[in-house]
Amino acid sequence: MAAHLSYGRVNLNVLREAVRRELREFLDKCAGSKAIVWDEYLTGPFGLIAQYSLLKEHEVEKMFTLKGSRLPAADVKNIIFFVRPRLELMDIIAENVLSEDRRGPTRDFHILFVPRRSLLCEQRLKDLGVLGSFIHREEYSLDLIPFDGDLLSMESEGAFKECYLESDQTSLYHAAKGLMTLQALYGTIPQIFGKGECARQVANMMIRMKREFTGSQNSIFPVFDNLLLLDRNVDLLTPLATQLTYEGLIDEIYGIQNSYVKLPPEKFVPKKQGDAGKDLPTEAKKLQLNSAEELYAEIRDKNFNAVGSVLSKKAKVISAAFEERHNAKTVGEIKQFVSQLPHMQAARGSLANHTSIAELIKDVTTSEDFFDKLTVEQEFMSGIDTDKVNSYIEDCIAQKHPLIKVLRLVCLQSVCNSGLKQKVLDYYKREILQTYGYEHILTLYNLEKAGLLKPQTGGRNNYPTIRKTLRLWMDDVNEQNPTDISYVYSGYAPLSVRLAQLLSRPGWRSIEEVLRILPGPHFEERQPLPTGLQKKRQPGENRVTLIFFLGGVTFAEIAALRFLSQLEDGGTEYVIATTKLMNGATWIESLMEKPF
Repeated sequence: MAAHLSYGRVNLNVLREAVRRELREFLDKCAGSKAIVWDEYLTGPFGLIAQYSLLKEHEVEKMFTLKGSRLPAADVKNIIFFVRPRLELMDIIAENVLSEDRRGPTRDFHILFVPRRSLLCEQRLKDLGVLGSFIHREEYSLDLIPFDGDLLSMESEGAFKECYLESDQTSLYHAAKGLMTLQALYGTIPQIFGKGECARQVANMMIRMKREFTGSQNSIFPVFDNLLLLDRNVDLLTPLATQLTYEGLIDEIYGIQNSYVKLPPEKFVPKKQGDAGKDLPTEAKKLQLNSAEELYAEIRDKNFNAVGSVLSKKAKVISAAFEERHNAKTVGEIKQFVSQLPHMQAARGSLANHTSIAELIKDVTTSEDFFDKLTVEQEFMSGIDTDKVNSYIEDCIAQKHPLIKVLRLVCLQSVCNSGLKQKVLDYYKREILQTYGYEHILTLYNLEKAGLLKPQTGGRNNYPTIRKTLRLWMDDVNEQNPTDISYVYSGYAPLSVRLAQLLSRPGWRSIEEVLRILPGPHFEERQPLPTGLQKKRQPGENRVTLIFFLGGVTFAEIAALRFLSQLEDGGTEYVIATTKLMNGATWIESLMEKPF
């Protein structure tokens, strides 16, 4: 059991156990000793549902990363390939299998496609002459992976690009499949709301799947009251801005991958006298970040400016707890102190780690450049000077700052102005191509197609209407004790989360005009429940809404939704699902064409 998955209203351990069971069943089909050959991208997501100990129980003796040429020697009966259905990976697998066949004693080969089998991939293996070598060719539907007690992700890195640039609906199908799995485990979701073209398609797929699967009525009492499907392109603005929560900044600066972060090691060396001349470690410090750690659960969603005071209070509490040992006089008191020691030492270690991380982040956030960039972002989001060439962006290009940083700012300006005037847009494009290279013309084309960097059509800027109606900009933000979701960006309230908030109370009818301006249809569907399963809500009991971001979600948006869940009179608790956990940099990077 993973305790941090069961703290919320919805016990996500049920989902984790279901996918673990499916994995165990597949491993048991391949009798005898096993070696797993991993598609490297899958190792992170798999680590969240099955540790090595589980694989070991099922006779997995060796693990290798999928690479060209020969596999390392392993004295095992079965070799299992765990891969995504990608054609380029099939070529590597064929190379591995053919070189194994030449090596000598025959082995049993198996292939497990995650999350779906692919006819194209199997055809490629057939063309390469190795399809017949595989005894088991199966799929493992790992659609939604539980990251935390209120967070699920598909970790599909190309979902946004596939949906909005390539009109490829594969990830939407996987999202619908994942939602059907959730309904099988947690009951039918009575109401579905949605905004956006992709949201409409996912809802249609779910309704069709339910119709096709009419075999048996779902007799599980529903855990979720509502499902809200939201397209990422309904709110292109939020991921482009710099997140200002503790977790958001860790992700912006160091990148959180499958709930792990790698940090510069020198900050984490215990300082001892006389050690000054010792070599500093070169290996990055790897830490897991989730709510299993008490202190992290408390500070992750706070604005970074409120984190310092929490850490200093915690330090006082911990040192006072350690001082208690001097007051322990009787054997019973000493025994009680000793029993609390492991918890206290873990708390002290946790505090030391987060103090070091906070220092690393502070070095960045107190720099002049960070302040300048943030000032420009906040001017754009509050509607100042969005229609002319920005001098800070010009300076960044002239000094050849990282291209992703420049693109993020230009896209932010474009989105906050409903597109740029043609001459402003042409000027930026020319400057970027002349400074960073003409190969980036494809990237600029992608950004335009995605709606991030485009000319203003119809000569009208709709952003001020949206900003005022949805109260997206708040001037007086209390970062220490917030009263509104705008604290996550120190002034800007994420549009996506504001839509969720308004849906729960007073309902979307109050914002019909804005919903018409935002891209894509908005809709509502009801899924009838068998008699006896209708919920009778107790007085004071909150509704549970599953909100699914199609195209990715940021940690700042997650923090804002958690803030709404904790409001005393909020009336709604949120569980968040997404195709990918992302930030502005990883999002822009996923849309960049790699130069040949």
